[in-house]
Amino acid sequence: MKPVEVSIHIDAPAQHVFSIAADIPSAANTIKAITAIEMLTPGPVGKGTRWKETRMMFGKSASETMEVTAFDPPRSYTVEARSHGAHYLSLITITPSASGCDMRMTFTATPITRTARLFSFMNFFMAGMIRKCFEADLKDIKSAAESPADTPR
Repeated sequence: MKPVEVSIHIDAPAQHVFSIAADIPSAANTIKAITAIEMLTPGPVGKGTRWKETRMMFGKSASETMEVTAFDPPRSYTVEARSHGAHYLSLITITPSASGCDMRMTFTATPITRTARLFSFMNFFMAGMIRKCFEADLKDIKSAAESPADTPR
């Protein structure tokens, strides 16, 4: 699958945005599509953190086990998952700007089984739907980060 990239400008400091975006245990309170988070590893979020995320995708509830595989606060982190015969990789980057920061999410899905490779032709159609889901996630993070009660200046 060709990578899906979405980005958004957020009028809040990069460190603050990163703290919200990387707060996996509270993600269901920030991102509307996420209905539940079950932490599978103890301790603070960082490289090696694993969790089960349940969210509404395409009108259905879907759960995936995910892992942080790179963690570089307040600049970036990477999340990976293996499911439905594919390897999923999401790179989240936050870049400071004069008026806040820019947040970008890059998502790739690589088929690893024969069945997944056979259905990879559907990726062209799925990319648009995936893009809309991630755009909504970024808007939710933006809303939380720009909340007057929550934004340090």
